[in-house]
Amino acid sequence: MSTIHTDRFAGKKVVVTGAAQGIGLAVGRRLAAECAELVLVDRSETVRETAADLKAQPVLADLETYEGAQSAIAEAHDRLGRIDVLVNNVGGTIWIKPYEHYGPDEIEAEVRRSLFPTLWTCHAVLPHLIAQRSGTVVNVSSVATRGINRIPYTAAKGGVNALTASLALEVAQYGIRVVATAPGGTDAPERRVARGPAPTGDREKSWGQQVVDQTVASSLLKRYGSLDEQAAAICFLASDEASYITGSVLPVAGGDLG
Repeated sequence: MSTIHTDRFAGKKVVVTGAAQGIGLAVGRRLAAECAELVLVDRSETVRETAADLKAQPVLADLETYEGAQSAIAEAHDRLGRIDVLVNNVGGTIWIKPYEHYGPDEIEAEVRRSLFPTLWTCHAVLPHLIAQRSGTVVNVSSVATRGINRIPYTAAKGGVNALTASLALEVAQYGIRVVATAPGGTDAPERRVARGPAPTGDREKSWGQQVVDQTVASSLLKRYGSLDEQAAAICFLASDEASYITGSVLPVAGGDLG
């Protein structure tokens, strides 16, 4: 892990969604090390174990639904007393294949997975942030907005980028910042809860390899990033060090701008 600022989030009440694994887990670990008081949200039961390890509080919720997001944010606010930072990390492509091979149900599922959780949680948290006239929202987008074999996912993440820019403009009057990172390819352990079905044949495996090849080729550094590198950027934007940054999407992808 890169340099930890041991008290950067001291006194801050932070909610991280999609926190049971991957980037969300890495963000939770860094925030805990930097003294944030945490609520970790996920729909997987494994978030309870993660929260126990980090001395955080878990909330189980399906953020793909309006009701799930409303209840998760309400419970997090009740537990913390206020919310200073919301990190919206839920998302991730379910299928990898050329667009013409997606069915309509699959397209809708991808948008529900990677756009609606951010829309719903932003909507749920805003009344709290407006009432306290402060707060920061960090959305996790993707440089895959300019990528292959994941078109419904890229469209959803393009929506996250637009939401970030427009919402920042709308709520700046209340002292609220809205920012995002756009991760590139990121090395991570095998997921404990799979995003979608594994490739079933050579053709599907080749589509996945095309994504890997394009991701590396698009990076000026010609490599995947690490979870720590993604978490460092997210936590910087969430911190008071980024107090003059809002409405921006920061690519964290080795020079790939997406």
